[in-house]
Amino acid sequence: MLYFVRRAGFFLATLWAAVTLNFLIPRLQPGDPAQAMLNRLQGETTAVNPAQLEAIRKLLGTPDGNLLSQYWDYLGAICTGHFGVSYSYFPYTVTAMISSALPWTLILVGVTQMLSFAIGTLLGAWAAYRRNSRVDSVITLGSTFVGTLPFFWLALLLIFVFAITLNWFPDGGGYGGGSSPSWTWLFVSDAFQHSVLPAVALLITGPIGWIIGMRNNMVQTLGEDYARLARAKGLPRRRIALTYGARIAILPNVTGFAIALGSLLGGTVLVETIFNYPGLGRLLLEAVSNKDYPLMQALFLFTTIGVLTANFLADVTYGFLDPRVRRAEAV
Repeated sequence: MLYFVRRAGFFLATLWAAVTLNFLIPRLQPGDPAQAMLNRLQGETTAVNPAQLEAIRKLLGTPDGNLLSQYWDYLGAICTGHFGVSYSYFPYTVTAMISSALPWTLILVGVTQMLSFAIGTLLGAWAAYRRNSRVDSVITLGSTFVGTLPFFWLALLLIFVFAITLNWFPDGGGYGGGSSPSWTWLFVSDAFQHSVLPAVALLITGPIGWIIGMRNNMVQTLGEDYARLARAKGLPRRRIALTYGARIAILPNVTGFAIALGSLLGGTVLVETIFNYPGLGRLLLEAVSNKDYPLMQALFLFTTIGVLTANFLADVTYGFLDPRVRRAEAV
């Protein structure tokens, strides 16, 4: 019990520090967001009208007053889900923009992450079980070779072959211009066709880290004394590999998988940019390019909270899977 209480305490303290830093960093940056938006609207050389500047500042909800009052207002906004108006997508709110992009990222990256973890863990365990065999060589060398290929080159190759040459799938976007988001079979099938190429691009390189990590961890685990004792007792090789090897070797992968799931809220900038996919990654890139501080701040906050929450859940799962961790914490 002490282990889980400490983990919860570390999680809350880290979450408070992350939220506070997310509040302070944008406010310590020089410049006035309202003036930057006014300059984009009327040009850099045009004289700034103070009345217009004040009107835009109030319209955007640019905070004023002392830092402490802003901090309390910021905490209240987090609790209520109000993050202000997006500068680059005015007059839409930050919450509306994130809500429209979040399902695309969760479906695409979430499904591919889970498939990558399952495929990589199984292949890594198989390679370790058949270590020093042809199967082990093919899996490890093949995954290492694919890992050396630049991801953007693989993505562009998929677009050239399957979208431009063969014309099997669309070359980008989340759905076609003739359809609108709705829970109809026409839109779902259209969105599925647009997601195939980015999903394949993620699945080509996604399992590589899980394969190498699981294979190395399991080989090391099978060389421990308790695994040798199990072999000396005459236990079947498959049972030793699954019970004594895979169960312990998968623990680091569980932690990595939880952190990877938590980072889903940040999207995949490279994939969504190459395929023009309407997810959180492309939204973050556009927010950074347009200096959209409210949208950037909310996206960074979502990513931080997601990673911290996933890390906390990984610690809890770790404690259940390996009782030695709980005993070490109690000492």
